[in-house]
Amino acid sequence: MRVVVQRVSEANVSIGGEITGSIGQGLLVLLGIEEADDISDVEWLCAKLVNLRIFDDRKGVMNCSVKEANGDILIISQFTLHGSTKKGNRPSYIRAAKPDKAVPLYEAFIGRITKDLGKEVQTGRFGAMMQVRLINDGPVTLVIDTRNKE
Repeated sequence: MRVVVQRVSEANVSIGGEITGSIGQGLLVLLGIEEADDISDVEWLCAKLVNLRIFDDRKGVMNCSVKEANGDILIISQFTLHGSTKKGNRPSYIRAAKPDKAVPLYEAFIGRITKDLGKEVQTGRFGAMMQVRLINDGPVTLVIDTRNKE
């Protein structure tokens, strides 16, 4: 699994002009699932995200997690995170998991992160054409990949 994590002051996702998920302060998580992923990737990544210390403490130092900051999380599925541009100019998405594998892992990810965060998370819709709007706070943006555990 690969995620792009952005600390946001607000973010939302819409499908066909209708907002389907919206958060204030928190994390926007773009989630890519590849064929090699399994439930252990879900568990490791959810624990990492909920405990990632990228929110300011009272001294203005990034020392608090989204959970400690009482922030929210918006999760958007994005298979293009596994696009390869090694050959030519058209990305190849061969490493991205097919829906029969990706959907159960996506749903497990949502369930696990909801449990770890202790409150409901917001989402887009798997496989839908979505428009994502955000205000990146900082800006703070990280890429985390379960293959490298970083």
